[in-house]
Amino acid sequence: MTLDTEAIDRREAFLLELLKSAALLAKDGFSRQVGQPVGMKGPQDYLTETDGMVEAHIRARIAETFPEDGFLGEETGGRPGSQAWVVDPIDGTANFARVIPHFCISIAFVANSEVQLGAIVNPILDEVYLARKDRGARMNGKPIHVSATADVTATSFEMGWSNRRPTLDYITAVSTLFEAGSNVRRGACGALGLAYVADGRSDGYAELHMNSWDCLAGLLLVREAGGVTGPFLSLGGLTEGAPVLAANPHVAQLLSRSTGIALLAGPDLLVQDEEGLLRTA
Repeated sequence: MTLDTEAIDRREAFLLELLKSAALLAKDGFSRQVGQPVGMKGPQDYLTETDGMVEAHIRARIAETFPEDGFLGEETGGRPGSQAWVVDPIDGTANFARVIPHFCISIAFVANSEVQLGAIVNPILDEVYLARKDRGARMNGKPIHVSATADVTATSFEMGWSNRRPTLDYITAVSTLFEAGSNVRRGACGALGLAYVADGRSDGYAELHMNSWDCLAGLLLVREAGGVTGPFLSLGGLTEGAPVLAANPHVAQLLSRSTGIALLAGPDLLVQDEEGLLRTA
């Protein structure tokens, strides 16, 4: 099913309201996090009570308002349909669990074989990022743009770590960037790392493997803010995850060479299978 402009308009307005209520839940959970139990889904993969509460809220609101839409969440999974919401209720859970205020909620809407909407909110700083395909990116309603940094020795990148790829590959990429004269940071919240590329706080972000709920919103933000990215959906990233790269156009090649992640050559598209379900080409 192809969605028209009016259908996307309705979902954009809904998304902005959804972000407000979800952010309030997350902020309340954060204020009560000290001394609260923290679960582990795997090595360095944290789970708090707030993750489940926020995802349940988002999922319920979507089901109530757009029952025809699919859903894919980090905590409860889901099966994407011809269009789907892709949600990370708390990205940066390790920070959240330690009461470090560097975490966010990330929501993307995929339809017509592409990411149509992407939103990220930092509940503590009250920073709300929103992008719509071909209509630009904003933070708290104001247009944002990637940095103009071109001097390698002035670059500041962020590199995410994933235990789904060899640690040596990560160390090699970071070492190569340092040797080129770049600064490399790690904030342990990939969605915010991408948002900071979109608003020019970082010159680029890369991670050797990310899940779709961590990055789809941020990748759209970067592209709509004038940046470039690597392919993701076209690599099977919706359900399997894939490498992620996002940068300002002046330094994207440096980040690509250092990490081995290719740059996107055209639209990052999905196709639909015979049942109308989203899948990779």
